[in-house]
Amino acid sequence: MSTHTPITGRPVRVALVGAGNRGLTYAEWIKAHPERAELVAVADPRPAARAAAGAPVEFDDWRPLVENRIADAVVVATQDRFHVEPVLALAEAGYAILSEKPLAPTEEETRRIVEGVERAGVLFAVCHVMRYTPYTDLVKEVVDSGVLGQLVSLDHLEPVGWWHYAHSYVRGPWRSEKDSSPMLLAKSCHDLDWITYVMGGRIERVSSFGGLKHFRPENAPAGSADRCLDCAVEADCPYSALKLYMPTLREKGAVWPVTHVTEATDEAGLVQALREGPYGVCAYRGDNDVVDHQVLAMQLTDGVTATFQMVAFTEQTHRQTRIFGSHGWLIGDGERVTVQDFRTGGTTVHELGASGSNAADGHGGGDAALVEAFVTAVATGDAGAVRSGPATSLGSHLAAFAAERARHTGTVQTVPAT
Repeated sequence: MSTHTPITGRPVRVALVGAGNRGLTYAEWIKAHPERAELVAVADPRPAARAAAGAPVEFDDWRPLVENRIADAVVVATQDRFHVEPVLALAEAGYAILSEKPLAPTEEETRRIVEGVERAGVLFAVCHVMRYTPYTDLVKEVVDSGVLGQLVSLDHLEPVGWWHYAHSYVRGPWRSEKDSSPMLLAKSCHDLDWITYVMGGRIERVSSFGGLKHFRPENAPAGSADRCLDCAVEADCPYSALKLYMPTLREKGAVWPVTHVTEATDEAGLVQALREGPYGVCAYRGDNDVVDHQVLAMQLTDGVTATFQMVAFTEQTHRQTRIFGSHGWLIGDGERVTVQDFRTGGTTVHELGASGSNAADGHGGGDAALVEAFVTAVATGDAGAVRSGPATSLGSHLAAFAAERARHTGTVQTVPAT
């Protein structure tokens, strides 16, 4: 239970630990709402990242924040494997914390975080941004209304996107389990959390299949080279780094994902990065080992069943969901929800309109709503404003770890209740 005291008469003071794409996204909301929050410090070893955050106080490490408490709250947005130490130390120092997901790459470390923040009694939220979107609000409103009757089953697809997978999971920081975490945890603990939130029950048992099927050396096109810049068949390859990054730079300038490739803002700088860095390596000849497709079959509370599929080979778009009930069913595509009521035979379409489906465009409003909820909770002392606290987040992480055990052993795994 949080022991946080409400803040009155001034904005919430926030420090940022880790000024990568996610951290800077959250910082932008803070800077855009000076009446609500104030970004007072940033900690990151990279000078350019600290400068991008635009905080008045800069540190190259998070430890000075523990030694000198200069904020009310901290956003921890470091890479997956570097959450445990700062989160535990900052919680012990009394900060309210918003932590990027996944909490940690192992069950033992995840439990350490949850136990540590609960012991410290601080307000703690996890960046499960999908809980906070208007689309999720609509789906949950329909489910909770009872129009579907007794919930029976759910089918959920995460279309990662062919180019997004190549960027982040073949060439990017999440390409290696030992350096990051299993892809199901890194990319889809969002989705496991969302399934439990919408359906109102926890995942109790899981089986899983999948692997790295396509991005392997034996699938490299004939005549290809180690780097796209040297490749004679680059023009015909959908995963060409030149195709993925150069048009974006020319049309939109130095924006994500180009900003992950290089700090340069011109074509010469991008070419140099593709010549020397990981983003220019042939997609079939890298050191990636995370899955490019995975399926889960799950049993939830009260015998409800669910299936989940994460696959690289799609356009990058919204998640696709079908929910089946005794008296109706729901189809959702991130922008609209269609409901058929078996009692009347009628069909109702709820339109939300276009909204961004990925990190580059705010996760359909989820990024902003998450930070707003966290700041509200810190300001008021009301942890109820946060939808993604430590206990609920632990459940989705435990389900992901169980699914990985199931995938590697070919078994059905029971998900621990706590």
